[in-house]
Amino acid sequence: MQTYVALLYSIILGEGRRVVMADLKSMAEELGLKNVRTLVATGNLVFEARTGEISKLEQRLEQTFEKTFGRHVDIIVRGAEDWLKLAASNPFPGESAEAGDQVAVRVMRERVPADAVEALQVHAGVDEKVLWVNGDIWLVFSRERPSSRLLAAANHKRFGVGTSRNWNTVRRLAEIVRGIGE
Repeated sequence: MQTYVALLYSIILGEGRRVVMADLKSMAEELGLKNVRTLVATGNLVFEARTGEISKLEQRLEQTFEKTFGRHVDIIVRGAEDWLKLAASNPFPGESAEAGDQVAVRVMRERVPADAVEALQVHAGVDEKVLWVNGDIWLVFSRERPSSRLLAAANHKRFGVGTSRNWNTVRRLAEIVRGIGE
């Protein structure tokens, strides 16, 4: 068995309807996943499954989600080791310690080329930062401005399938992954 982290791009099903984490957990268990855990109400799963191709696991999760909830949602899966590497590669440890909700990573299904992130720099405010690390995009957002052009610019159209999680969520998912392995 292998531990995995799955991130849903969206849990909004329609006007006023969101996926309840207990229902998401039940869906995963019905799919045969073991030791399923959720984290906060934003579509994060940690579970165990037989070792296999991540793309096939993503497809199974997406198909089952659509059958269960009536809507397609992109789901990005990472193995435990890869998730722990992602968390350890945070290029903004100082900012993360000060304001973990202002640091985020856009976790990508397919690696983004390093030079593609340069295009995001034009959208960053003077107090915002963007870095490419191992195919994912790390961002530091401004506390001074209520909305950032940076987040909107790091979208599916520009970079492909991915989803963002703030540092607090990344760190807590890593803690869950470590706990399962103990």
